[in-house]
Amino acid sequence: MIADEDLHRHAVENLERADALLFGRVIYEMMEAAWRGPAQPGARPDWMEPFARTIDAAKKYVVSSTLDRVDWNAELVRGNLGTAVQQLKRESGKGLLVGGVTLPLALAELGLIDEYEFVVHPRLVGHGPTLFAGLSKLVDLKLVSRLEFGSGAVAMRYEPRR
Repeated sequence: MIADEDLHRHAVENLERADALLFGRVIYEMMEAAWRGPAQPGARPDWMEPFARTIDAAKKYVVSSTLDRVDWNAELVRGNLGTAVQQLKRESGKGLLVGGVTLPLALAELGLIDEYEFVVHPRLVGHGPTLFAGLSKLVDLKLVSRLEFGSGAVAMRYEPRR
C-alpha cells in the first residue's frame, strides 16, 4: 500500500461507518503492532494520527482458534464462524468492517459479505497474497461507487448481485 493522507482519511471514514472491526488472528496482530497506543514522537507523520486514534479506539472482534486471549478493545470469536458472524451482524447497527485475506475468503464462501471495497494501488509487486484464491463459487458484483485518489489509487465499492 502506498500510504498517503487521502487514503488514511478514507480509511477513517470507513472505520467510522462501522460499529466494529472483524479480524482474523494475523491481521489483528499486525494492526495491533502498528497502531496500538500512542506512537513515539516523530515515528509517523501527523496526518496518520486520526487513523491511529480511530483504529485504536474501535471495537474489535478476532476470529481465532489459536489465541487464548485478546485485548486492545477486542473479543475473541470462537465456534461456528457463520453462526458467530450472523449474530454479530444482528447486533450491529452500522455494520462490521473486515480486512485481511483468509477471513474474507471464508465469509465470502458463507455469503456473509454485504459489501466489498477494493483499493487498487498504482504499484505492481509480483508477490503477496491473492484475494479470494480458492473461492469455490462465482460471486457476481455490482459497482456502487468509485473514488480516485491523488496518488492514483482507486477505491471501488461493490455489492453482491443477489
